[in-house]
Amino acid sequence: MLAAELLERETHLRTLRSHLMHAATGKGSLVLVGGEAGIGKSVLVRRFCEDASSGTRMLFGACDPMQTPRPLGPLLDMAQALGPQLITALDQGNARERVFRLLLEELRRRPTVAVLEDVHWADDATLDLLRFLGRRLGGTRAVVIATYRRDEVGPRHPLRAALGDLASSSDVARLSLGPLSREAVRRLAAGSGVDPDELYRLTAGNPFFATEVVATAGDRLPTTVSDAVGARVGRLPDVARTTLESASLVGVVVEPALLAELGSSAEAIEACLSGGLLHELEGRLAFRHELTRVAVADTISGPRRRGLHAAVLAALERVPELQSDLATLAHHAAAAGDAEAVLRLAPAAARRAAELGAHREARAQYARALPFLARLPDEEHARLLEAYARECELTDHHAASREAWTAATERHRTAGRTLRWADGLTDLARVCLSLGDNAAADAASAQAIETLERLGPGSELVRAYQYHAALRMLDRDTGAAIDWGLRTIELAAKLDDQRTLAGAHVTVAASLMLQGSAAYVGHFERAIELAKQHGLDVLHANAHLNRGSGAGELHRFGEAEHHLRLAVQLAEQHDLDSQASYAQAWLALTRLYRGDWDEAATLAGRTLRRSSAATITRIMALVALGRLRVRRGDPEAWPALDEALELALGTGTLQRLAPVRAARAEAAYYDGDLDRARSEAAAAYDLAMQARHPWFVGELGYWRHMASDPRELPGFAAAPFALQVSGRAGAAAAAWSALGCPFEAARALAESSAEEDLHRASEAFAGLGARVAAERARARLRELGAARIPRGPQARTQRHPAGLTPREAQVLARLIEGSSNAEIAALHGVSARTVEHQVSAVLGKLGVDSRAAAIAEAYRRGLATKA
Repeated sequence: MLAAELLERETHLRTLRSHLMHAATGKGSLVLVGGEAGIGKSVLVRRFCEDASSGTRMLFGACDPMQTPRPLGPLLDMAQALGPQLITALDQGNARERVFRLLLEELRRRPTVAVLEDVHWADDATLDLLRFLGRRLGGTRAVVIATYRRDEVGPRHPLRAALGDLASSSDVARLSLGPLSREAVRRLAAGSGVDPDELYRLTAGNPFFATEVVATAGDRLPTTVSDAVGARVGRLPDVARTTLESASLVGVVVEPALLAELGSSAEAIEACLSGGLLHELEGRLAFRHELTRVAVADTISGPRRRGLHAAVLAALERVPELQSDLATLAHHAAAAGDAEAVLRLAPAAARRAAELGAHREARAQYARALPFLARLPDEEHARLLEAYARECELTDHHAASREAWTAATERHRTAGRTLRWADGLTDLARVCLSLGDNAAADAASAQAIETLERLGPGSELVRAYQYHAALRMLDRDTGAAIDWGLRTIELAAKLDDQRTLAGAHVTVAASLMLQGSAAYVGHFERAIELAKQHGLDVLHANAHLNRGSGAGELHRFGEAEHHLRLAVQLAEQHDLDSQASYAQAWLALTRLYRGDWDEAATLAGRTLRRSSAATITRIMALVALGRLRVRRGDPEAWPALDEALELALGTGTLQRLAPVRAARAEAAYYDGDLDRARSEAAAAYDLAMQARHPWFVGELGYWRHMASDPRELPGFAAAPFALQVSGRAGAAAAAWSALGCPFEAARALAESSAEEDLHRASEAFAGLGARVAAERARARLRELGAARIPRGPQARTQRHPAGLTPREAQVLARLIEGSSNAEIAALHGVSARTVEHQVSAVLGKLGVDSRAAAIAEAYRRGLATKA
């Protein structure tokens, strides 16, 4: 059966063997094997492992389809083979980075194949492990293979973000398994009595579906895999069916000792093995396919299912040798409907998941306990609500977090626990701000400070000061932010609270930078020094991130790019993906202003493909993408800018509204809609004036001027915009050139009445690919009666309507034809890695997150014929 199931997989086997050969020379890799359920991923990997050299160590782990997965489940499966040091680290809290480093050392030590099955069910910590390994395996002797169901990884699936993060790593490869051809299905059905054409129609070439149907030859042709599996299960003795049902509720892999503890006899287990429904795997029992397990589990009635889960839980807790991880125990407790066990196990499992960085799983474990919290004492009830609220906030469930913080703080207030109540208000303020409710955030923060000041100095008051300072800075109320930040620094130093002290220095530094004071540098440097001394990795990355984004807001793009790239480097080094994404969004804007529009498109597209990207990250990436499309004359600029406005309005902050409104004013201006340009610029102008923000006031005032709404800019407005508004085009262009902004310099020249300036503007626009602005410059030359007018691009050399380069357009055409990366590489005479980067660029410029979506978008925009 195995040989039949491996029809049309020889190319994939050769690829895996090639990776193993390279690993033997110290060039390891992560191979992502994707395909729909039943396509043969596990069978392929098993065959590869069977064929591998006997000197190669084999490690196997799997993610289980639990409602709340086990943190680092696959690594737990492998632990016994990896030695006591790693087992000890896994048992310790807050040791995730050490666990990852120990695993990496193990993979350097000897030739290894490590298989992680079904990572579409992976917890956050396991996904972080994949990111960690994918960036570091190149110096090991290991091939790590991760299988996943491609059809279950939608746009918002956590694995999609992980795959996007790994896209640029040279040590990561992808294998995509497709269905069998009609001829392969015909060969599979030979001699079975099954009609091969009907088999192909029914299964669409899915190897598992086809194999299961062929295995029931002699019965009527099943219409679903469930029928096929059911027919095989029906032939088992009653005791074997009971064993199979118990096994189906445990997971894909089952310990024989657990089945024995549940009352399964050796004969019953043997019947399941000989019937082909279970097989032996590294001393354990496993279903031959997850679909088989699901088909069996789906036949169990509700009451019997709860009883079996209760029996499994009791067995796991009763027998020391079967002691399982907390997440598994909590899973069975919840499935059994055992309230006492859920309250005992789910919070413990949540704490363990949070220690490992698996925050989605932590949130889900706490959520399991919510229906039963009324059974707990009041203070414990409130503490669990707080823990749940924190995990909700970390996983972007801000509405649920606000609800939980509100309930928890009210319990503390009612019970007279004043300190806990006031401390919780600081957290509530933070969540309200994330939801765009600035008024509620300010009120909660003020109330927290008022109460905590009455109670006297303490860490809670320091934290409240720091967050209030950050609130003021984010509102661009820099004077108040500095006052509160300095108070925080003084108090945090007295209490030796290094984390809060470093955070306060970052807030003060960012505020001083926005005020134009050179003193900001010292505060950033002090924050970085503290972060390095005390291992505060998040604050270290945030210091560079705040400096980079702040410099970008002030149009100091050289400084911005330096610190943003440092922020990305630090964030990726410590797997801080949220910070890395925000830095990349700002890098996209920075590269846009500096004239590298292709990199800007790639960075913005990569950021927007991350379904988990924070709102502020998404806003800045959308601004970069929208402005890029406007300047290139590409379609679909407004959808990006409309989404950006919707998100920015939710924040209510100048920091987000001003860039969005300015981008929309620019888009309207180049559309020729001066009324809309005027209203967009005016919408945030007064807010910018209140904050005396030189660049926001300058740009919004400039667009009002260009939209026939003339007004004198205040003296503090940014000089390049002020020069343009005053009609000094040459001086403005020189100022923009000094800042490294070629498009803005050309735009200033295009406002001149001198033919030489207009010619220079036209040439600069053409070099950037700014079609609309270039045409406007040529039109101005015609109006002036210029003797020489630059020719626009001829029809055969005009820019692609989606901004694709000629090579990217060819890649899109190949995607539409259904070619794989390897096939495109062969056709174009380049490496598969080069094609992967080209595909990523195409996705970014089309604003989509998958090949299928790119094809659909190409047809929607009418680009299929232009590709």
